[in-house]
Amino acid sequence: MAPTPPCYDHVIDLRATRNFLPDAVTPEHLAAILEAARWTGSSKNTQQWEFIVVDTPEGLEALASAGTFTRPVLNSALTVALVWPPDGYEFDIGRAAQNLMLAADALGVASCPITLHDEDRAREVLGVPAGHRCRYAVALGYPDPEAEAAERRERRAAGKTGRKPLDEVVSKGRYSG
Repeated sequence: MAPTPPCYDHVIDLRATRNFLPDAVTPEHLAAILEAARWTGSSKNTQQWEFIVVDTPEGLEALASAGTFTRPVLNSALTVALVWPPDGYEFDIGRAAQNLMLAADALGVASCPITLHDEDRAREVLGVPAGHRCRYAVALGYPDPEAEAAERRERRAAGKTGRKPLDEVVSKGRYSG
């Protein structure tokens, strides 16, 4: 059975956006995005995650200090930090982040996944309890088309384009690297 075109198109067309307009994400869009993240499947349906919405300039600046490549956090209208407890699964956090990003895309909200390289700093900034992890976040906002087009031109000029062909990333039966 072929995937439904709108769903498949969102998966194939999803791109990280690093430049956002200054407009706030509407409460309706944010609620729908968080609802989609909440409904993500999880190992044994444990739903071991929490989401922290950071939407003030001071909060975004503090959160950005927990990572190395966090310019999108500073540019975003808001950033959602993903937290998992000691008995949670990192794989589930990745799934929740992807659902969050796909839901945002379906609503016209752009996103960029962020790694918080300094987890201790992230926990401190967000008030996350010891033993819980907060290594990932998703920057959100309405895209700035002009800034994104300029950045994509720069990336293409630097040779950063496209996807590897399937035969370079898929093996059958055994690793063929």
